[in-house]
Amino acid sequence: METDTITAISTPIGEGAISIVRLSGPEAITIATGVFSGKPLEEAASHTIHYGKVLDPETGNVAEEVMVSVMRAPKTFTREDIVEINCHGGLTAVNRVLDILLSSGARLAEPGEFTKRAFLNGRIDLSQAEAVMDLIRAKTDKAMSVALNQMEGRLSDLIRKYRQELLETVAHVEVNIDYPEYDDVEEMTHDMMREKTKKVHDDIEELLTVAKQGKILREGIATAIIGRPNVGKSSLLNALAQENKAIVTEVPGTTRDVIEEYVNVRGVPLKLVDTAGIRETEDIVEKIGVERSRQALKQSDLILFVLNHNEPLSDEDRQLLELIGDLDYIVIINKTDLPKKLDLEHVKALSGNHPVVETALIDAKGVDELEEAIAEIFFAGNIETGDMTYVSNVRHIQLLKQAKAALEDATNSLEMGMPLDIVQIDVTRTWEFLGEIIGDTASDSLIDQLFSQFCLGK
Repeated sequence: METDTITAISTPIGEGAISIVRLSGPEAITIATGVFSGKPLEEAASHTIHYGKVLDPETGNVAEEVMVSVMRAPKTFTREDIVEINCHGGLTAVNRVLDILLSSGARLAEPGEFTKRAFLNGRIDLSQAEAVMDLIRAKTDKAMSVALNQMEGRLSDLIRKYRQELLETVAHVEVNIDYPEYDDVEEMTHDMMREKTKKVHDDIEELLTVAKQGKILREGIATAIIGRPNVGKSSLLNALAQENKAIVTEVPGTTRDVIEEYVNVRGVPLKLVDTAGIRETEDIVEKIGVERSRQALKQSDLILFVLNHNEPLSDEDRQLLELIGDLDYIVIINKTDLPKKLDLEHVKALSGNHPVVETALIDAKGVDELEEAIAEIFFAGNIETGDMTYVSNVRHIQLLKQAKAALEDATNSLEMGMPLDIVQIDVTRTWEFLGEIIGDTASDSLIDQLFSQFCLGK
């Protein structure tokens, strides 16, 4: 357990109304008292805020005018004494306060160390700690709702329930083996073991069923906008983003590089990539953009393929359709405000079961229909975050898959008539995999690696 006192700036670096420097540890209140001119903080009640000034210990001069919050253990985020100093926003003011605290005995916190202490002190488990970062990075209200549910322990409660059921099963087998003379203990049979492991297996499988949706809510849908030059790809990006992010002109090949933008489509974050038009070109800069566009296709979850209503289907269009044939894509017929020269029925035939949406992006027509088609592909048109427990973290998903596989190994062993003490090895492995999700069986190196990804001051 850590015993020193740490400090860091907890607000983004830059100009603003207020910046916050946080202290946590056994000497937090003592260190803050030593540099604070105002009410004696050691006498202050917990969870109160006080006006005063931070003094430079070397000169005694006023360094900053502040409001200081005092929060006493154990009712704090880290379960240690915490002091938060609210000073004026700006690099000079906040760094001056931080330097004074460091010279007064505090240590600069490592990335994520406040949250790590909350975990080590039993305030939160590992999955809740990871949800803190998910909440910070959430790009839509639904992603934030999923992170909040995980922070509140909804996933943790399920994992603990599964682990308890498995633990009771393993304990039952152990009692039968070690104390066979106890007649009042029901004998664990193959059928009983099969029934208990199947229940946990089915519950894990249900979590994994919605894991794809949870991962999308957390990370977004990587979406590439493709099409020949000047069909309206940049106009589509601007329409979805509801602002001008890409240059829109009548000159083919204007987009020379890949432009990325996160947009909110019915609560789902789309990481939109506006690619350079994929075509043969002699322009060196445009060639680089075209190659990056091809790479973007390989990394995309969804393709928005834009065609021009005012032009017949070209060989390049057909080649692009073949290129994305095995991927999830939506065909967008743009410029429907212009005379029709495209054979829509032929396009629909080539697209098979993939949605075809007609738009006139210059007037923002068809955008709602497009958003509906996107939601339909990934969420059957509806996203429920209120009562659902989504698994959104890649690490959690992988561990659940490993736990499910271990239970399937146990089931196979039961079908082969293996002794229960052999079967319980796989059941114990499942218990350990689930424990890694909440941190009960996670290694120190894994914990250090996870918290190193947090921002400084959190």
